[in-house]
Amino acid sequence: MSSVGPLPNVTGDFPSTTALDAPPRGSEQPGQGGPQELAPGRYLIIDCEGGEPEVVALSAPVTHIGRARAADVHLDDHTVSARHAIIVTRPTLVRIFDEGSTNGMLVNGRRADEAQLEDGDVVVLGRVVLTYRDQSRPAAPGA
Repeated sequence: MSSVGPLPNVTGDFPSTTALDAPPRGSEQPGQGGPQELAPGRYLIIDCEGGEPEVVALSAPVTHIGRARAADVHLDDHTVSARHAIIVTRPTLVRIFDEGSTNGMLVNGRRADEAQLEDGDVVVLGRVVLTYRDQSRPAAPGA
């Protein structure tokens, strides 16, 4: 049996990912060149590589996200599973669940199987960055 030798140190050789450092979309101040102002409601803002962000209203109680054409939110990216995640919307909360995807799900930079979403949370599915925006609640006074 031959010896392979020491393994190279690969931990420092990878560039940092910009997906984890992505600021929430739709958080820009009005009139400062950010995405269009959103009507009251709950939304996903899909960060398209090199394109304008796509805004998707979350109006159904259950929203399926994935690469499959049958998904409510279709993400045409090979790093996204056909059935990647499910968003469940209730009057007082919104939760996202990983649907057993291959590449998993990150919520605000942390791997998660499920999470309650709050306004501005950043979700990464494969290499697609989504920002959850909740415009259903009135802004706090003085905000």
